[in-house]
Amino acid sequence: MGVENSNCTNLVFTYGTLKRGFSNHVLLQDLMRTGDAVFKGTYRTLEKYPLVCGPYRVPFLLNMPGSGHRVTGELYAVSARGLDRVDELEGTTRGHYERRPIRLMPAGNDEEEGEELLPCAGVLTCAAEAYYAHKSYEEEMWKKNGRKGFEKYSEKEAEGYVKRKDRPQNLSFLDHIRIFISSPSD
Repeated sequence: MGVENSNCTNLVFTYGTLKRGFSNHVLLQDLMRTGDAVFKGTYRTLEKYPLVCGPYRVPFLLNMPGSGHRVTGELYAVSARGLDRVDELEGTTRGHYERRPIRLMPAGNDEEEGEELLPCAGVLTCAAEAYYAHKSYEEEMWKKNGRKGFEKYSEKEAEGYVKRKDRPQNLSFLDHIRIFISSPSD
């Protein structure tokens, strides 16, 4: 477990390969070791969002509130240095993902089911940021997935995931996305 760092002021919601047990979690483990990230718990989106898979079973959260499901993931507090490293992994400067606000609540608490809500740092909801699919392709990604998403990226959804190093290197990730969304559906 990493050392708590008062510089870890950015809250980041992870819903895919950055979560514990998935291939890119090594980045967060490294950041926790250096004090640049702290695991805060399992959270769920306050609103419904589409969570879908793109090429190579890469997960994408689509910035389409009201569609899909309330997505479950993990919340981390990260330092500015840690945020830069996550931004790099998520390709924010290359048009892969966009880091945008999201509202969360602790997972396992559902007002609709009449269960008691646990506070999130003294409040019932948290404002954090998440990495959404870039707006340039999110609508096409939603259509490609039959306008159906899932509540969480689990081992089932990750089956067939291809690590970045094992993907064809002659195309950019955006090229892979374009090919994926323009190819005929199965």
